[in-house]
Order: sequence, then C-alpha cells, then structure tokens
Amino acid sequence: MIRILHQIFKTGIVTEPLSPSDESKVIVAGSRLEEEILKRFRKSLTIRLVDAGSCNACELEIHAVNNPYYNAERFGVHFTASPRFADMLLVTGPVSRNMEAALKRTYDAMPSPKLVAAVGECAYNGGIFRDSYAVRNSVSEVIPVDAFIMGCPPAPADILNGILTAVRRQRP
Repeated sequence: MIRILHQIFKTGIVTEPLSPSDESKVIVAGSRLEEEILKRFRKSLTIRLVDAGSCNACELEIHAVNNPYYNAERFGVHFTASPRFADMLLVTGPVSRNMEAALKRTYDAMPSPKLVAAVGECAYNGGIFRDSYAVRNSVSEVIPVDAFIMGCPPAPADILNGILTAVRRQRP
C-alpha cells in the first residue's frame, strides 16, 4: 500500500485542462486515428475496457479520454460493455490470478479480428505488483497484445496514440 501511495504522489495530477500545445497533440493523434478507423472499420472503433487487477489510475486516464477536454467520440472511438460488439480490448493492470480466466473468456468472446492494447506499466511488465504471488505480470502472458501503451498512468493523448498503433497493426 505504501508503494502505491508513493507512486501516486510521485506521478501527481495527469489529467488537467489542455494547454494549446497539448490540444494540438490530441487533435493530430485523433485525426490520424479517425482516418485509420474510417479506412479499416468504415465508421467507428468500439472498445471494451477490462481492469485485470490494476490500481485504477489507468482507468481514470481512459475515462478522461472521453471527457469534454479530449472527447474521443469525435474521432470515432466508442466504448461498449459487451465484448461481443468490441473491435478492440483495452486491458489495464497486471493480470491477477482471479481475473485470468475472465480475461481469456472476454478475449474469446470478441469477434475477429481481435485487437488488444495493454495500458500502463502494470499491463506491460507487472509494474509495482511485479512478481507478486497474486499476478501473472504482463497481459501478454495471458492473451496476445498488439500494442503496449506505456506510462504510470499514461496520459490520455498517449492512450489515443496507443490505440492508433494497435489499429495500424490490423490489416485493412
């Protein structure tokens, strides 16, 4: 618990009103993402979010992607509660042993082609939970991953760029 609090204080506030330079980064990333979505999915990209055992910092940043500052909906990115309608799976956290089977079932329920982006340091290598008896560390140990979105937590603009990276890996 102390390690988590230390990490929170070290990171500070990530989501704030956008400065003009940050807004231009989001618009550039979003415009590229919108082009790829229109080319590959014809209309919109539907994403299912799965928290596989994280501290919830990455989820807060993913929710910020949909807030009025970032507004990912304008670029054609939508979130769904059902994996059966999802084009992409966003996974946060080191996969806990209790969530391993649920994550596999969610992945199996998705229609093909299946895109997966692992969000945050914990999803990449276990982060501060690494080598704990209760986690599998990386998401890639459980399901195939198309893109890793680095950061603890990653900024919303980085999340948009990571989604773009995963979408570009899919064949048109």
